Amino acid sequence: MSYDFSQLHRFHGGLVLEEHKRESSETPIEAAPLPPLLTLPMQQHIGEPARPLVKTGDRVLKGQRIARPEGYVSVPVHAPTSGRVVAVGDFPVPHPSGLKAPCIVIEADGEDRWCEPENPIENYESMDPSALRNRIRDAGIVGLGGAGFPSFIKMNPAVGRSIELLIVNGAECEPWITCDDRLMRERADDIVSGIRILLHALSAPQCAIGIEDNKPEAIAAMRRAVENSGDDRISVVEIPTIYPSGGEKQLIHILTGREVPSQGLPADIGIVCHNPGTVAAIHDAVHRQRPLISRIVTVTGDGVRQPRNLEALIGTPMNELIDHCGGYAPGADRLIMGGPMMGYALPEDDLPVIKTTNCLLVATRESMPLPPPPRACIRCGECERVCPARLLPQQLYWYAHARDFDRIQDYHLFDCIECGCCAYVCPSHIPLVQYYRFAKTEIWEIERERRKAELARQRHEARLARLERERREREERLKKRRKAVKGGEKDRKAEIAAALERAKRKREAQASGGADTSRAAGEDD
Repeated sequence: MSYDFSQLHRFHGGLVLEEHKRESSETPIEAAPLPPLLTLPMQQHIGEPARPLVKTGDRVLKGQRIARPEGYVSVPVHAPTSGRVVAVGDFPVPHPSGLKAPCIVIEADGEDRWCEPENPIENYESMDPSALRNRIRDAGIVGLGGAGFPSFIKMNPAVGRSIELLIVNGAECEPWITCDDRLMRERADDIVSGIRILLHALSAPQCAIGIEDNKPEAIAAMRRAVENSGDDRISVVEIPTIYPSGGEKQLIHILTGREVPSQGLPADIGIVCHNPGTVAAIHDAVHRQRPLISRIVTVTGDGVRQPRNLEALIGTPMNELIDHCGGYAPGADRLIMGGPMMGYALPEDDLPVIKTTNCLLVATRESMPLPPPPRACIRCGECERVCPARLLPQQLYWYAHARDFDRIQDYHLFDCIECGCCAYVCPSHIPLVQYYRFAKTEIWEIERERRKAELARQRHEARLARLERERREREERLKKRRKAVKGGEKDRKAEIAAALERAKRKREAQASGGADTSRAAGEDD
């Protein structure tokens, strides 16, 4: 299928929001200073956490693998700088729960020495796609725009499924965040290079770069880079500015008019989506042999003095980035990781930057006042009107509130992208998204318990089957022994009878022989 991007499509719902982009988008990306300590969580992505390969006291080099993937949906972790491992254990990480998680802490030595690259790639076009995917995995690359899904998995469509279109999601629709905007302006050539690598790995014939029309500089920079590459497979498509056009399913609908199936994946309809930061990281991994050890972070909000975009090493404490941006402004009230719609407040500011930290938003009570206490739902229907996934948020709320986790799934809870549109327009100030997240978490926990119970049942049945098998085997062995014993007794009896018969014959022979001798002696006399 060949796509024509001259005709765009409109998804259901959505909002037009105050952008607050210029606060951080008008200055070039700066390199954040090297911190004295870096904390590397073992889980910075969807899937299983990585397993440490180092211990306290070990010396490491920049780019060195310090944790290996555990399971298929996992990627390794690399040292962002050279130094010494000072701790391996549980430390606070950026997560809504506020809980600790396994981490490796590195004390920087200030030398920032790189390790030697392994097997540099001379020509990726001559590589088998599976080898290229493994190189991307070895670089620790995950999606840098959302949940952090390991990128190599998206590069590996199921058997029999072909990819017809690669989409680079440059919409960056959420207010305040500008890291992708600045990246597209400053590293457009690297992004195009990464796109060409992905097209080769996916054997895809087309690529569309979707960018909202509030980023004219990024659009111009990407078009120049595409023109310079001479690759006519790549198109830069300007899309309307409406939240959440950066949602994966929403952007696919805007560009193609197609719908991703309920609880399905874009690959189900022959499409793969990647973030510009992810694509640039793929370029770095292939052409520069560099793993993912840094990312662009937007530090912004009315609560920070000098908003800007920083390239920060993974593991850098967030408060050091804020200090580099002039520190907190008067009235700073909350630190949010992500944007105002889908981000979450952090309990402290010394947490480490991770691979999915796209924005640190310092809010004030004036710019982002806390919502008033929720009131009863008045069934106004505003939430349904703005829902981009065409769900019934009111019904989802009622079933989540009632903990009816079976019924709520009938209303396609897991199609909710948690964009926050419903809560934004709710006149009763009900925190709808929190209810949906709660319901999803409970359902996942119930499913985990069900799987554990099923596994326990299978193990119990396997144990009973093993015990029964062993019992039958013991009985069979006992039967064989008894049979052998009986056979041995018969043989022994036969032997004894034969021996007795031989003895009898011998006695008879002796008796007969003695009588003959006596008769012979009498005749001689």
